[in-house]
Amino acid sequence: MISKLKIGNLELENKFFLSPMAEINDIAFRILCKKAGGGLVYTGMINPLTKQKLELDDKPAIQLFSVDGGGIREFIKKNEKDASLFDFNLGCPAKTARKLGFGSFMCHKLETIEKILMEMREATDKPITIKLRKTKNITKILKIAEKYCDAICIHPRTQEQGYGGKADLAYAEKIKKKTKLPVIYSGDVDENNAEKLGKKFDFLMVGRRAMGNPNVFSKLTHSDLKFDFVDYLKLAVKYDLPFSQIKLQAMNFTKSLSGAREMRRKMIKARTIREIREIYKI
Repeated sequence: MISKLKIGNLELENKFFLSPMAEINDIAFRILCKKAGGGLVYTGMINPLTKQKLELDDKPAIQLFSVDGGGIREFIKKNEKDASLFDFNLGCPAKTARKLGFGSFMCHKLETIEKILMEMREATDKPITIKLRKTKNITKILKIAEKYCDAICIHPRTQEQGYGGKADLAYAEKIKKKTKLPVIYSGDVDENNAEKLGKKFDFLMVGRRAMGNPNVFSKLTHSDLKFDFVDYLKLAVKYDLPFSQIKLQAMNFTKSLSGAREMRRKMIKARTIREIREIYKI
């Protein structure tokens, strides 16, 4: 009998997830990644106090950030039916995170972390996960996580590295041995190393390799399905995404195309969807 892949009470089709990426993971892009074969797709970071309308038709994993847990319980109750799971970000290394004190810049605040995870656990029966970086407090955070979470995600780069330099695979393997929780590995995952990494970790997150390239999930799941910018644009229009977002994704989708540099040069000046269509010749 084949054992089913699960995080908490959530059954999953496969172990390949779309990593939470701010600005990139809009509803249209998430849907494409899911259609292409993504076992789970994450939103970008969301402030639980947001007043912004959220598009959650794809039932994503919702990633939250907070410095004190304000509004988390209420947010989860409001959006629980539209979420596959809830993730708490303890890994963001961005300047905004430094300024406001969230993400990887709150890993020393163990009492606050426990308070937030406890609130999340009490608010829902859906799975709870956390995303971590390489940090000196990792062992203490793992002990807290094991009380409230159903899995952890490790991105084995330091706060100072950001997204540069080499991911420390050996460090992630040590974390896997330290915890009883399922481990989601994040860090330069692509179709070339996924088989090897999949033997070491329970789940894999694909980040930058997926940008403008939802078909990476087709490759990972050995599917013939293929999607391009035309498919993205149809969904973007359906969900009335702002032009700035469509333009950003239009840039990303040029990566594998012939004449990509020239297309991006022209796109810098584009002010309408019609102009982008003309550049893509669609």
